[in-house]
Amino acid sequence: MDAVFAQIQADLRSNDGLRQAGALLQALQHSAAGRDISAVSKCACDEIIASPASAVCKKLAFDLIRCTRLTNDQWETVCRGIKNDFDFPDPDVTAAGVSFLSAIPSHRLGRLITDCSKEISSCLVSESDNLRYAITETLGCILARDDLVFFCENNVNLLDRVSLWWKQIGDNMLASADAVAKVAFEAVGRLFQEFSSKRMSRLAGDKLVPSENSLAIRSNWVVAMANFVWNKRNLLLYRAMVLPIESFRAAVFPLVYAVKTVASGVVQDLQKLSGNSRGNDGSPRGPLEFGNAEKIVGVSDVVSHLVPFLSSLDPALVFEVAINLLSLADVPGGKPEWAMGSITAILTLWDRQEFSAARESIVRAVATNLQLLDIHTQVSLFKRLLLMVRNLRAESDRMHALACICRTALCVDLFAKESVRRGQKPHSGTDIASLFEDPRIKEDLNSVTSNSLFREELVASLVESCFQLSLPLPSQKSSGTESRVIGALAYGTGYGAMNWTESALEVVEVCRPCVIWDCEGRTYAMDCYLKLLVRLCHIYDTRGGVKKVKDGASQDQILNETRLHGLQKQLIKDLSQVNTPRVCARLIWALAEHFDLEGLDPLLADDPEDPLNIIISNMHKVLFSVDSSAPTATNRLQDVQAVLLCAQHLGSRYSRAAQLLTKELEDFRSSNLADSVNKHQCRLILQIIKYILTHPGERWAGAPSARGDYPFSHHKLTVQYSETSTAQDRKLEGLVRTAIQELWRPVPSELTLLLTKGIDSTLVKPPPSAFALTGSSDPCYVEAYHLTDANDGRLTLHLKVLNLTEQELNRVDIRVGLTGALHFMDGSPQAFRQLHHLVSQEPALTSVTVGVSGFERCALWVQVLYYPFYGMSVAGDVDDGEFLEEDSTHTMRHRRTSKPEFGEPVVLRCQPYKIPLTELLLPHKCSPVEYFRIWPSLPAVLEFTGAYTYEGSGFKATAALESEAPPFLSGLKSLPSKPFHQVCSHILRTVAGFQLCYSSRTWYGGFLGMMIFGASEVSRNVDLGDETTTMMCKFVLRASDASILNEISADLQEWLDDFTDEGVEYMPEEEVKAAAVERLRRSMEQIAILKAAQPPPQPPKEEEDNNLIPEEKPKEPSTLTTLTAEEAEHRALQVAILQEWQMFRTEQTTKVN
Repeated sequence: MDAVFAQIQADLRSNDGLRQAGALLQALQHSAAGRDISAVSKCACDEIIASPASAVCKKLAFDLIRCTRLTNDQWETVCRGIKNDFDFPDPDVTAAGVSFLSAIPSHRLGRLITDCSKEISSCLVSESDNLRYAITETLGCILARDDLVFFCENNVNLLDRVSLWWKQIGDNMLASADAVAKVAFEAVGRLFQEFSSKRMSRLAGDKLVPSENSLAIRSNWVVAMANFVWNKRNLLLYRAMVLPIESFRAAVFPLVYAVKTVASGVVQDLQKLSGNSRGNDGSPRGPLEFGNAEKIVGVSDVVSHLVPFLSSLDPALVFEVAINLLSLADVPGGKPEWAMGSITAILTLWDRQEFSAARESIVRAVATNLQLLDIHTQVSLFKRLLLMVRNLRAESDRMHALACICRTALCVDLFAKESVRRGQKPHSGTDIASLFEDPRIKEDLNSVTSNSLFREELVASLVESCFQLSLPLPSQKSSGTESRVIGALAYGTGYGAMNWTESALEVVEVCRPCVIWDCEGRTYAMDCYLKLLVRLCHIYDTRGGVKKVKDGASQDQILNETRLHGLQKQLIKDLSQVNTPRVCARLIWALAEHFDLEGLDPLLADDPEDPLNIIISNMHKVLFSVDSSAPTATNRLQDVQAVLLCAQHLGSRYSRAAQLLTKELEDFRSSNLADSVNKHQCRLILQIIKYILTHPGERWAGAPSARGDYPFSHHKLTVQYSETSTAQDRKLEGLVRTAIQELWRPVPSELTLLLTKGIDSTLVKPPPSAFALTGSSDPCYVEAYHLTDANDGRLTLHLKVLNLTEQELNRVDIRVGLTGALHFMDGSPQAFRQLHHLVSQEPALTSVTVGVSGFERCALWVQVLYYPFYGMSVAGDVDDGEFLEEDSTHTMRHRRTSKPEFGEPVVLRCQPYKIPLTELLLPHKCSPVEYFRIWPSLPAVLEFTGAYTYEGSGFKATAALESEAPPFLSGLKSLPSKPFHQVCSHILRTVAGFQLCYSSRTWYGGFLGMMIFGASEVSRNVDLGDETTTMMCKFVLRASDASILNEISADLQEWLDDFTDEGVEYMPEEEVKAAAVERLRRSMEQIAILKAAQPPPQPPKEEEDNNLIPEEKPKEPSTLTTLTAEEAEHRALQVAILQEWQMFRTEQTTKVN
């Protein structure tokens, strides 16, 4: 292989263009085979790129160096060669060099573009179509990126040049050459896309903080191009019409985006955001104001231009045109016919299966824009769209489309009902039951077992959508599909506060068969269903029976309560058919809490079909059934607790239930199935029932009013945590909630925030505080800060180098090494940045982007080398005395190189830039119940102690209280700004101090929970009346993986410094034990002093002694178990959840009464 590479290098050094091209092709073949061609690439840089060569060889050489890593000197050679190519007489050679600009690293691109700005401007107006094509395509890729916007922010001359280039690119959209016009359309389209998505910036690895200037610069470019397209729209439409059909797609998006931006009024907001009140020619200008008629005509012209292409034979073109027409249908003056034609064309692609690569995109587009159609069309397409969603394979796309469908169903139902209330003609098939009456969907819902998860996803999405509907609707200021949806929902729910419950009632009726499903242990969908059922029963107060007209109830309320009571009776009959053991107790809870016991017929007390008899018989099954074959399918401890509480509620509300349950509780209490806690609880419930039977007027003491709570979760405890069904439940919950949240209450984008709140938005914030890596007296001062992106797993270190010497440094090299779980994106062992011409006291900026592969301590090591004597060059000798012949003319050519004298570099080693472990964490939002359920199941545990002092009393403590900052939390005041989610909104006060609970997760999915237990100790040192108190904090951490805690425990003080900002000091266990022994010694001394001061006790009399002798009693059977400490803790947590919840409800009811 060495001989082959030697021959390739020899061919590259020859002056024969054919031999050079063959050698480059051979090198590309070896590169495709996975061989190292670094030696060949170096030769290609020196002999082809940096030297005169043909356009073919230049292109092949650039393709070759794209396949390998270059050293910094080689990059310098490439940049120098591209500069020389700008002056080459052959435009094809210049085009080859220009095309490689997009592959230049970001840290070298700014200087190269600045040096060659005049040449780039001349290329844009060149007579060569090939050159204009190359420069337009290249600038379209790089001008919209964040890094170039950053360069323009710091260089006014470059900003003016780039603004002029965008104008020239706009002119090239009308070029006579089809290829040039196509790439000009694509360049403008990339500018518009990058303004909202920043996709190219993410691919380039740029993680820059959006500043006020960068946003203004980008907004100014977008406004300029949008106005250009709007003013030239007729010419651009005609130019796009004569493009080849394969190139027409590139012209669709920029035309539609610009027209929509102007027609919707967004261009005025962007003009204000840009802050530029003058045009490029210096003339004052304001935001362009167009009349409504002109806007409508402009939009109609574009639609008329695009509609004929919906019948094209190219599926990709049909999809592109249809998607863009859908975006125009919601602008002011848009028509439903535009959306209908687009959706029909997209569905035709689905039917013909001609665009199978975009199945998910087709469904997503139809589901998202369904609200643009009239209600009859929505109903006609609903069942078809539901089956399309059912057949999607991608989970995220299926969840999003399903969330859209569920919201559409609720919107159609509410809109139709409100229209009927207002006297309009009713629409057929608009209720929830009719929308989901497809035979295949009904078969899925009614079957006990199913191999598909779609039915669970459907029920969960419907229920979660109902809960979103019960919340206040988000305000939408902008027009579009979302505003139409919010308007329709507000129209349907604004007439009455209870209107949303009518649709929710239909949802629980349609999804009723889910309680009898056999989902192989999964319970998430059934838990969602029962939670909505309990909420509706509480709202309609079903415990009090059906209201009457004389009580002030409306006809709709009476009808809804009647339907809800009928649904409860059907669910009671379904209790015997429940196939999931854990759901049986939960269904009993949901029914027993809210069932109308007073409405039962006393003559049917002995009837087995009586609802109360059915409930009590199923409670008996739960209490006395022990299914050893499926220990993980049930949670008997929690089920028994739920049934016992149901027994208390039923027995205290109804005398016949009290009589029946008294026998059941006595039998259960005397059986071997009840442990000591159950026996004590049964005794308490029996006493409550007995008291209520003897005092009927004081039922409130044992039966608190229902509050509509559902204190259950599909999250299983301890033993069941690693089950497949539980993992599927958690995964399904995450998918459904994410899709619902993104649809109903999406996080506003940067552009939306800035357009609604202006440039003063909190999004535009200064960069993070910099960390000095060198001393202030060093010749080069270096400081750095970092930005992280958890989505891409990247971290960018931004460096600022300041020359503190009095002379200009012609060259400064910066080397960056890595330790820990960091890696460079190109796989190189270290990064190398080269800065030139550093003027004294003038900062130079550079950055390095690395990937993070795991949760591990990591650091970046920076080394600075500057050359005080760099730049003195002497003429070198003739290389190897090589004389070459060209063709028949024996022209002698020799090469003379310039060898600069670097001189001895000055090496400046900097402090390591350590990445805090907290930077690799994200807040994990979860409810307190869920947190305490997951806590005991986390396998890895870490405990340690920290301490800090605070002002317990005096002036400083009073000032802290006035600022609403608890003084005893002064050492933990930085926690709210760290990536931890505080599980409880309040501080859990304990006897000795406080307790705080936090949850987070790593970038890679690992869970980390942290509890902080604090106890105060008054210090002896009192200074000027301010009592200094020491807070001893016990930190308990639990994680899903031991490696997470291993990294934390490697340096506990550094971990404390990371998330408390050096507010807490680590206390080793030896010091903690020694302090405890010292406190115990002092306490014993004080007790001894007190005992010595007390009079001696009088001896008791003999008669009293005889009476005080206790009689020996027979020992009762021991209730001690052989459970381990962990098992006892787990069981105690399981029992405490429902019991503490019940006690909290009782206390609240007592306070109200």
